[in-house]
Amino acid sequence: MGLKWIDVLDIAIELDEAHPDADPQYVRFTDLREWVCALDDFDDDPAHCGEKVLEAIQMAWIEERS
Repeated sequence: MGLKWIDVLDIAIELDEAHPDADPQYVRFTDLREWVCALDDFDDDPAHCGEKVLEAIQMAWIEERS
């Protein structure tokens, strides 16, 4: 069972592991969307993503780093 857009915390953890040198505070939403879609476990429709979802993922990633 793959990751869906609603799995915000799990996506943030995966992104943190996949991009340890990236500062999530400065990642552009266009790059963030591409990185999420490129995750091995991601299995959702890329069209079902909006700015609020990306913002939630970004905030969770920042929290994960804290």
